[in-house]
Amino acid sequence: MEKVYEFHQEEYGENPASVAEAPGRFHLIGEHSWFFKDKTLSMAVNFPVRVAVSLRDDGNLRFYYPQLKEKKRSTLSTMKYRKEDRWANAIKCVVYGFNSAGFACQGMNFTVDSEILPSAGFGITTAIKVAVAWAIKDMMGFKCTKAQLLQVIEKGNKFFLGQENYKADIFTAVFSKENNIVLTDHNDGTYELLPFNFKDKVILLTDARVPRIVTWNEECLQQPENGLLLGDLKLRKSNVFGGWVYEDNGSEINETLSVVSEELRRRLICIMKEHKYVLEAQSSLSKKEFSGFARAVNKSHENMRDNYEISCPEIDWLLKRVGELDPSIEDIRTPSNCGRITGKGFGRCIFTVLRKEDVESYKQKLVEYERIFGFKPECYEVKPVAGVHIL
Repeated sequence: MEKVYEFHQEEYGENPASVAEAPGRFHLIGEHSWFFKDKTLSMAVNFPVRVAVSLRDDGNLRFYYPQLKEKKRSTLSTMKYRKEDRWANAIKCVVYGFNSAGFACQGMNFTVDSEILPSAGFGITTAIKVAVAWAIKDMMGFKCTKAQLLQVIEKGNKFFLGQENYKADIFTAVFSKENNIVLTDHNDGTYELLPFNFKDKVILLTDARVPRIVTWNEECLQQPENGLLLGDLKLRKSNVFGGWVYEDNGSEINETLSVVSEELRRRLICIMKEHKYVLEAQSSLSKKEFSGFARAVNKSHENMRDNYEISCPEIDWLLKRVGELDPSIEDIRTPSNCGRITGKGFGRCIFTVLRKEDVESYKQKLVEYERIFGFKPECYEVKPVAGVHIL
């Protein structure tokens, strides 16, 4: 924690007026379902992003990221999105959000401290935004609620960056608690905390280092007409979590989706299945049943691989090895380990939840993976942590 103070002092010759810390995160199931007003399971993890801020006596903005050895600059009056500013755009979008919400900002110096870089894809960019929002509020003494801070970030995302405002990303960085995961309901913009405290398990994030190759454009799926089709297949059920499920009658599904191509139909069915797996995972967590949770995770990866088509042979090879670590690989109904692709997909990152005694065997498989495929993976042991806070 002391490093961010040292970095800020060395760069700007003064101590920060405020420092905020926000966690990185990964999504377990449902991160591709937000457009269809569905649910996402996410975990905030101990990849801390710390942002230090101090006031200037002019209208300039200065940004420093020591781990990247990069410095950026802008001014309040000429602040614009610039592609080459990359991580600094995340800070500028929050400053924009404050100003557009009626909170007048001054010139500021920012330092971002994070050992895990944004390129790893573990929610670091969102963590920067959230930490910046909390640090500015604290330093400036703005009288605003958490809900208003969320609106500040939303305004920045939509109108400065021109991006979607992914509630699951933000809710996880803000509201998470230690030993819990976050269930975001995109239908009503709410969240719930679900206990995740399996003391005999170890959570690993693996960056498989496979180059991301986009094989299809997700925007082709995220169209209003497709939302209407899935809306026709929703059934209200008061006795299930969230109050609704998708139709499971094959004939009804085939008839409703007969107007789309086979490729699009397969991906829409993937979205329907993801909803089911989120509900299965939630039910198992509420009963503290790891095997049910693990089964939902494993089926979700198969769904991502076969129907959504965002996996790759390297990722699938790793997750097959995870399945082979189970003491009884014939019985897929009660898995002791689980894993899934996470994030944008099209290669790169997976999460695994393993028995402690299987961790070393998994790491040996990573050595074999590098020998076979030629990519050197990065593996991190993580745990669920609390959301943003002032240091």
